[in-house]
Amino acid sequence: MKTAISVKDLFVSYHGSEALNNVSFTVNEGNLVGIIGPNGAGKSTLLKSLLNLISIDKGEVQILGKSIKEMRTKVAYVPQRSNIDWDFPITVIDTVLLGTYPNLGIFKRPKKSDKAWALECLEKVGIAEFRHRQIGELSGGQQQRVFLARALAQKPDMYFLDEPFVGVDVTSEETIITILKELRDIGKTVVVVHHDLSKASDYFNELILLNKELIEYGAVEKVFTPEVLGKAYSNHFPSMTAVEVKI
Repeated sequence: MKTAISVKDLFVSYHGSEALNNVSFTVNEGNLVGIIGPNGAGKSTLLKSLLNLISIDKGEVQILGKSIKEMRTKVAYVPQRSNIDWDFPITVIDTVLLGTYPNLGIFKRPKKSDKAWALECLEKVGIAEFRHRQIGELSGGQQQRVFLARALAQKPDMYFLDEPFVGVDVTSEETIITILKELRDIGKTVVVVHHDLSKASDYFNELILLNKELIEYGAVEKVFTPEVLGKAYSNHFPSMTAVEVKI
C-alpha cells in the first residue's frame, strides 16, 4: 500500500493557544477516513493543516510523498458550507466547472468536453436539473452536492471534506456518503471531518480520534470502542454508555 498522508510531529496554535499538539500518523491510499473528536478538538484545524490552508508551528506534512504545494492539482477540498459566500453571482454548472480549472493550464478556457464532464458530475450527485440556478437558491443539501460535484470534476487522487453532513437533508447525506464510499472502493483516499458519532462506524473504515493531540488512529474496530472514545470524550460524556457504539 502506498502512503497517501504522512504527518510527523505536527504542532499548531492560534494566537498563542494550543490547537494541535505533537500529532503524527500515516494514512495509506484507498481509505475513507473520518476525523472525530469533541468540539474544539482541532478536527478542522488538522484538515486545514494538511492542505496548508493555515500555518503550522512545527512538523512535517506530506501528501503522496510530496509537499501539498507540489500535489495541489491531485487534491480536492470541500470546505464547510458556512465558509462559502452563497450570494456570489454564479450558477451551479459554472461552480462545478471551476473544478476543471486546475487541470486546464494557464490561460486556457474550458472546452466543450470540460462542460460535458461538469454536467456529468452534477448528474452523479443527482442535481443536474438545477444547473442554471444561482447557488444560493438551493437547499443546504443541494449546495453541498454542488461542491462535491466540483471536487469530482477536478479528477483528484484525494478528497478532503470539512463537515459535509452538517445542515443537509437525509437524501443528500445518503448520496454524499455513497459517492465517498465508491471513491474509496476505486482506490481514492477520502478524509472527512465528522461530528456524528452514531454514524462514524457505518461511514468510515478508518478513524482519526483527536482531542488536540492524537488519541488513536486506525481501523474502526480499533478506535470506535467505549474505552478509546472515553479518552477523548471523558469531559463531555462522563459515562460512555451514553454513546451507541456499533462495530
